[in-house]
Amino acid sequence: AGGEAGTAGCGQAIVWRNVVLMALLHLGAVYALSLVPRAQLLTLLWAYLCFLMTALGVTAGAHRLWSHRSYKAKLPLRIFLAAANSMAFQNDIYEWSRDHRVHHKYSETDADPHNARRGFFFSHIGWLFVRKHRDVIEKGRKLDFTDLLDDPVVRFQRKYYKSSVVLMCFVIPTFVPWYLWGESLWNAYFLASILRYTISLNVTWLVNSAAHMYGNRPYDKYISPRQNTFVTLGAIGEGFHNYHHTFPFDYSASELGLKFNPTTWFIDFMFWLGLVTDRKQAPKEMIQARKERSGDGSA
Repeated sequence: AGGEAGTAGCGQAIVWRNVVLMALLHLGAVYALSLVPRAQLLTLLWAYLCFLMTALGVTAGAHRLWSHRSYKAKLPLRIFLAAANSMAFQNDIYEWSRDHRVHHKYSETDADPHNARRGFFFSHIGWLFVRKHRDVIEKGRKLDFTDLLDDPVVRFQRKYYKSSVVLMCFVIPTFVPWYLWGESLWNAYFLASILRYTISLNVTWLVNSAAHMYGNRPYDKYISPRQNTFVTLGAIGEGFHNYHHTFPFDYSASELGLKFNPTTWFIDFMFWLGLVTDRKQAPKEMIQARKERSGDGSA
């Protein structure tokens, strides 16, 4: 359901399977909201914990580690992030990172998988409802992704992706509340799996939609990505999008000193534990010079 929209065709035919699955998923999430008052508090806390793990699988994992190589992670952390990424069910690490690199290279052109110039709906979810524009396919083939498949963790997750998604996205989130504190399977499934999954998808998509349309541009006013506080709160630190597109190699995806970036806190904690090395950062002088040269003067 969270998967790739298609593989070819400039006509961008509608992928009805994705339309139907996403409609059913969102209907299930709306229904799940009615179960919140009847669920145990522990179940709601568990659902939120699963949401945070899901988010880290995308932000610290597929995004900052594998797509941008902004830091290095040792094997135990890479295994955790790959498992968390399967819980996110947004394509395997290889496909997610491939599409994201194409997005940065050809941002807001027809070669951008979720081109924000085509409107909020398309960049948010509509791009999953149609087959990819042929420019996404053709220009994407020119980029090198061999480094991704050089990682045995990425290869393993890709090989066993469907099984890992069933286990991490649906079985474990449902099983734990039922087994450990006697929550009903119905409540556990709809709250910790369906509702949590739907919210995590939309939070990720807001980075593609809202953070490309609403907010200020203190680093580069000539590109569309913006600083968006609302997206930052939901996507645990990924809403500083004007900064990120200006300095995509920075492991923090924001200017250090900004107060709310849980993904950066997580990476820094992993560094303290010795599981992270080589965190890349944009020097303060470079940031200031860029602000003065191309920023909108808002910061």
